[in-house]
Amino acid sequence: SYPDSALVSDRSQVTYNYDRTDEVKKHCISVLSSATELRAESDRIYRIRDEVNFVFGDWEQEMGIAPIMPFDDSDVRKDSPRTPEKIASFWVMDVDRDHRSKKYVGVSGELYMGITLDESFAERPYGGNPQFQMWPNHTQLTMTFQGIYTESKKNGGEIVLCLLGTAMLPSRESESNNPWEWMKGSGPSYYQPPLLQDDQILLVLHFPLTFTLTNMVIKGEMSSLNPKSNPKYFDKVHILSQHGRSARYEFGTDKIVSKACNPYPVEDSFMKGGIDIYKGIGFCEVLQQVTNEGAFTVVPNWKCNGTDNFCSKMGPFGLNKEIQATDGSFKDVKIFMQNVKCEQTYGKGNSSSAKVAAYAATLRSGISNMTLAAEGLWKSSSGQLCMVGCVGLVNAEGSSCNSQICMYIPTSFSIKQRSIIVGSFSSINKSSLSYFPLAFEKFVQPTELWNYFRTSNPHYSYSKIDKAGIVLEKNEPFSFGTIVKKSLLQFPRLEDADGLLSSLSLLSEDLTLHISAIPDPLPKARLPRTDIQMEIITLGPLFGHYWSSRNFSTREVETHYHTKAEYTEKQLLLNVSAQLSITEKSYSNFSVLFLEGLYDPHVGKMYLVGCRDVRASWKILFDSMDLEAGLDCLIEVVVSYPPTTSRWLVNPTAKIYIASQRNDDDPLHFKTIKFQTLPVMYRKQREDILSRRGVEGILRIVTLSFAIACILSQLFYIKHNLDSNPFMSLVMLGVQALGYSLPLITGAEALFKRKDSEYQNTSYNLEKNQCSKLMQKVWKSRVRLLSRSPNEPHRVPSDKLVLLTTSAIHVTGYILVLIIHSAIRTEKFIDSTSKSMWETELEEYVGLVQDFFLLPQVIGNFLWQTDCKPLRKLYFIGITVVRLLPHVYDYTRSPVPNPYFSDEYEFANPNLDFYSKFGDVAIPITAVFLAAAVYIQQKLGYEKLSQILTFGHYKLLPSRSRTYERLPSKAIEAELASDVNGNTMYRRQHDDDDEE
Repeated sequence: SYPDSALVSDRSQVTYNYDRTDEVKKHCISVLSSATELRAESDRIYRIRDEVNFVFGDWEQEMGIAPIMPFDDSDVRKDSPRTPEKIASFWVMDVDRDHRSKKYVGVSGELYMGITLDESFAERPYGGNPQFQMWPNHTQLTMTFQGIYTESKKNGGEIVLCLLGTAMLPSRESESNNPWEWMKGSGPSYYQPPLLQDDQILLVLHFPLTFTLTNMVIKGEMSSLNPKSNPKYFDKVHILSQHGRSARYEFGTDKIVSKACNPYPVEDSFMKGGIDIYKGIGFCEVLQQVTNEGAFTVVPNWKCNGTDNFCSKMGPFGLNKEIQATDGSFKDVKIFMQNVKCEQTYGKGNSSSAKVAAYAATLRSGISNMTLAAEGLWKSSSGQLCMVGCVGLVNAEGSSCNSQICMYIPTSFSIKQRSIIVGSFSSINKSSLSYFPLAFEKFVQPTELWNYFRTSNPHYSYSKIDKAGIVLEKNEPFSFGTIVKKSLLQFPRLEDADGLLSSLSLLSEDLTLHISAIPDPLPKARLPRTDIQMEIITLGPLFGHYWSSRNFSTREVETHYHTKAEYTEKQLLLNVSAQLSITEKSYSNFSVLFLEGLYDPHVGKMYLVGCRDVRASWKILFDSMDLEAGLDCLIEVVVSYPPTTSRWLVNPTAKIYIASQRNDDDPLHFKTIKFQTLPVMYRKQREDILSRRGVEGILRIVTLSFAIACILSQLFYIKHNLDSNPFMSLVMLGVQALGYSLPLITGAEALFKRKDSEYQNTSYNLEKNQCSKLMQKVWKSRVRLLSRSPNEPHRVPSDKLVLLTTSAIHVTGYILVLIIHSAIRTEKFIDSTSKSMWETELEEYVGLVQDFFLLPQVIGNFLWQTDCKPLRKLYFIGITVVRLLPHVYDYTRSPVPNPYFSDEYEFANPNLDFYSKFGDVAIPITAVFLAAAVYIQQKLGYEKLSQILTFGHYKLLPSRSRTYERLPSKAIEAELASDVNGNTMYRRQHDDDDEE
């Protein structure tokens, strides 16, 4: 790891000073001598901060004795194909418009220079101090500059920045072969190396005044003004980059573009492929959206039949170690289309054209053999974007512009065509090809569709429905179980909505899966969870979502919906296409599957044909005759969804079955894969989570009010039944009070302890105070018995044995629960990351203790051989009902457990078994049994109950003892009223109680 200071930049407000103007003029004399006057009416001065910058450029240092920064590659394997990249970015941070001359204006800027392997190079800064940052695989210098902005007529017109900078440079060893000797250390010496502050740095940057295809290079040179003997000296650094996104671009290289695009359109394989192409008036908007939202996938040259060297070339781009290591598969190699400039003009009718400029690279803007500048045109008549591509530095004649780029935006999709943009690089000189045509594409995501096609109607062509029917017959033979499923259970299906498209859109939402899964059956070794994403692309006539299909002829479709049999309850199957993504290294060979087939809403199953992209193995695939456009489509997939109703009868998880139809000896064959997802939550269940809060709020108020009424009734009851007061269990009352003192997460807790309502807080405090008052009165009644004459403390009820017995029962139960839940977690791979297992279990079990609050009273009644009625029926039956209400509610209304929303559950933590469906049945039964036991004990008394439980010579209860025999209440009153024994204090206490 590395210190936080290496990650956090100073984003405080910065004041820019221009106190080195004289020094700048001295060192920038040559720049000022060739500068032209700045026009007063020019608005370019006000655009400096936005336009004069570059990001992710290249830098190189002249070979010498003084490198500017070290790089730690100790974590990189020696055989790794990855090579560190030298990246530079520059931003103008401030413009001093108040102190400007005819030829210059003051500016301040920041330069980021780095060597990196981890792609975490800094974005635009907020201004700060010079810094040196370093951690394994990454080194970065942040330098601040002040200087002048000038304009010159050289090189066809250019902007020149001449700046003096300040940096914190890492110290070098002057007498060592390794200038970075301190890197061999560890700890603070590594992360805080010796630094030297240097303000003698000169940076000169040249920007074209107007960027064109042949004039789009930004050049820079940074040098040290210190003598070579100075330890701060470093060898000269050269910087190259291309124009930024905000720079002004000027189209005008028609002669060079015509080399690739004349005649237009260019005939290629895609033009003859029978795929519909976007020809709408919003081409520039769509192109910007597509290019801004991710990289293009490079397609291997799987059709190439030349030599390895020829077929392994990545089109016009140069080769580096990483690309060569892919052996022609181009795995994980991406192309980015950056800084797209698109100008669209409109002709007669619906015709339009556009000029487009951009450069393609691997997320870089430097000038190298991995960057290609391009310019071309698009016409609505053909829908083809034709561009000329120029690698590296481009001269005025465009001698390096030898590539032709053709790009399309398809509007027709199928299982073999899932790309939102497709294109290819090819050599302009067809007679002597220097590389095999390189194809690229960007796969469509269903969530993006509504953005792209606002003015056109995309459509999908089903081609695997017949084969999907074979998969259905193979995996769903006629059986009694199928009949039961169709008659008793309901699965995601078309619902009554405003129309067919609306209903299909809602159904596709339920069929979409973004969820974790585990292998089925569970393996012996613990494996990480696999993330599953099942995106529905089409469902019947619906493409994407309803709002993306608003240009359909909805009136015709809706008429079909209400009149034709195929869109009624009689319909058996729905055509469906989808995309299944599996994110786990073990399944990298088929991380994405294109699916098409049938969905049976009566059994909740999809029967699908899958295609996976296997073009990466181009050497093998050239001889494979059963591939379809480079896709292996001999895959069958079955997805089983859980029912939307009767969820307590079945496992609420989805199951995914993936099997290859190839022979075992086929190199493209793979073992059958089975997944079981975590519990699935449907749309209505997600909505129920939101709506149930209001219902639960009402339930909390009702139950709290009823609980208060029950306790008040017990207080009123004991005031008129003083002789039975001592026989109320203090442990029972303590358990109740515990529920209002600990922050629990149990089901009952969700009902009784919410802190977001002032009214509820008041109710909790009132209920807690009433429980405390009950405990006080029971305690005082026992104190009075102790004051009796003669003194017989052994005849006063004591909760010591009750507490020990109750504690022993619950401790034993808690240990058993820990053992059982540990086994369940191990078996089901349930993670417990938010809290430790014992803490969570303890909180849950304390809630269970509260549900069984009558257990101490039942034990006490047996121990004390109670022959009275210490509890009012309304009290113990009413509180039991209040405690059981959450379980009844949870059993009937709780949605399917979902690990991502476990904290949102009001009444239960669904990851544990306390409040599972079984617990919601077992706990109420036990609680009702305890309430019934108390009722029988009070109804019959110990004597009669002992007689009933006597069978011949066997007695289940011991004979009645006179230990707890009660005196008549009148005798107690008389004794308490007298002052014979000098017990004035107790008489006064009794009077105080009566006043209460």
